[in-house]
Amino acid sequence: MPDRSADPPARRNVSETELAVLKVLWASDAPCTVRDVVDAFEADGRDLAYTTVATLLARLEDKGTVASVRRGLAKTFRATVTRDDLLDRRLARLRDELAGGANLPILHALVRGGGLTRDELDALERLVDDARRREQS
Repeated sequence: MPDRSADPPARRNVSETELAVLKVLWASDAPCTVRDVVDAFEADGRDLAYTTVATLLARLEDKGTVASVRRGLAKTFRATVTRDDLLDRRLARLRDELAGGANLPILHALVRGGGLTRDELDALERLVDDARRREQS
């Protein structure tokens, strides 16, 4: 496995718990305090300590996926990456690690895995058509 220690912070992996924190930030219409994130976890039946959430937010900030602003005594946090950004990053890493950099095995796995609805298949077809048009121009 390649050494990732030299990767820029925004390229480093996000843990599953950090991802859960990002999902709270993505779902919010406004920046969140640590307390807001703790409350969102509690509403979902997950019990994470205030200090744990603060640590997770600090790690995410170090990785460049979250930014904070101090407002008085409290800090507010917002995601600096979108879900699609993170998905692109994870798929690129998966493609590189498992498929030798080739896209086709990833596409095959997604389609072979089944579960695609008619609407998803239609959207996939439109994406392919758009890619072909871009390639021709």
